[in-house]
Amino acid sequence: MTIKKRKAYELEIIDLAFGGRGLAKPDGFPIFIDRCVPGDVVFAKITKKKKSWAEGKLIEILKQSPLRNQGKCQYCNFCGGCKWQQIGYDIQLEYKKRHVIESMAHIGGLKDVRVNDVIPSDRIYEYRNKMEFSCSSKRWLLPWELENEEIKKDFGIGLHVPGTFDKVIDIKQCEIMPALGNKILEDVRVFIKESGLSGYNLKNHEGFWRFLMLRHSVAFDTWMVNVVTRVKKIDVVQNLADLLAQKYPQVKSILNSITDSKSGVAFDKEEIILFGEDHIKEKLGKFEFKISANSFFQTNTRSCEKLYSKVSEYAALTGNEIVMDLYSGTGTIPIWLSDQAKMVYGIEIVKSAVIDARQNAGLNGIENCEFFEGDIKDVLPRLKQKPDVMIIDPPRVGMHKDVVGQVLLIGPEKIVYVSCNPATLARDLEMLAPEYEIREIQPIDMFPHTYHIESVALLIKK
Repeated sequence: MTIKKRKAYELEIIDLAFGGRGLAKPDGFPIFIDRCVPGDVVFAKITKKKKSWAEGKLIEILKQSPLRNQGKCQYCNFCGGCKWQQIGYDIQLEYKKRHVIESMAHIGGLKDVRVNDVIPSDRIYEYRNKMEFSCSSKRWLLPWELENEEIKKDFGIGLHVPGTFDKVIDIKQCEIMPALGNKILEDVRVFIKESGLSGYNLKNHEGFWRFLMLRHSVAFDTWMVNVVTRVKKIDVVQNLADLLAQKYPQVKSILNSITDSKSGVAFDKEEIILFGEDHIKEKLGKFEFKISANSFFQTNTRSCEKLYSKVSEYAALTGNEIVMDLYSGTGTIPIWLSDQAKMVYGIEIVKSAVIDARQNAGLNGIENCEFFEGDIKDVLPRLKQKPDVMIIDPPRVGMHKDVVGQVLLIGPEKIVYVSCNPATLARDLEMLAPEYEIREIQPIDMFPHTYHIESVALLIKK
């Protein structure tokens, strides 16, 4: 079969590729198609053609796979949040483990690494502690809405259609957010529609309402509401804040963040407290953390505790060790390990995260954590103490090769590597493998119904 761009073909899906897309292989030629399940027979149009692979867009499912389930969420076939809802959770975990193993073998050339079964998430719905909804002056209509002439293509607040920057689905019920979040979302939607002010238009950069960000504390069952607008209109947003504060006693923080930035990201230039404090508190184990509007915090609190417990287990500290945490963020891992180590040093490039980390250490009365602000490759050479254990928890892009070189130069006896991307984990472990034995990798599911998987790797110096 000769595959041509813009042509449509009947294809059998034989596998799930890393990245979550279905894989068809007519005559051995790989074609990747979103929202497919192994065993599906589909009709798909080729949208991109390269010499050794192609991408297709699903047009119709001709025969459903026996693995295919009915997704709980009415939007799961359209929004970018939960593309794997049609697959049973046990099967999701099998594929996630396989993707870690295949990344090690094909990207890192590491074929005999022990990869354990995935530790599952306790909850597969209502697990996210943070959701960010975009406002749009002209929402995207779902197929069943197109048939109803009474439905207007007006304001919408929800999540983006994948592959678009300006198409927003008007989400009425998000299944991965705690139930109260959906009630708050609906009240905000009604208020905005009645406000007489338009939603933001990402094409012409006009409109008032931009984002709604909701944060939930699992430990205290409290909420933060952050309303992001393009300009300041305190009287309008204060009325919304008063309504929410009066209706929901669980809401402890309501903010108005203001930004005229043209990027589609809810990061503010000015922040105004409308009700309560500028943060909520969360607990990981026995430790408390302040979470402000722009703080980074793992989005699945319960699975985060499982992740950090595995970090503790692999670190196997006796109380006498010096620990160094690269990419220390808001200090969650150093604080988690603080009562198990002699001293913990954290390095982080984001200034606000370092401030948060120091405040969180103070909040918990911890005196053996010290945080350094700056680029790791600049800070590491200045630190005199050689760590016994090094924690590495980089962003999705993994470690810069200069940082890998410095880690090898320092040569800690033990490395615990935390990764949210099996591909960059495999690449980095390949560079460390000449000096380190990779004992095992433990995947932990933080993101049910998505292809994303966290992993913790234990490395021992040879």
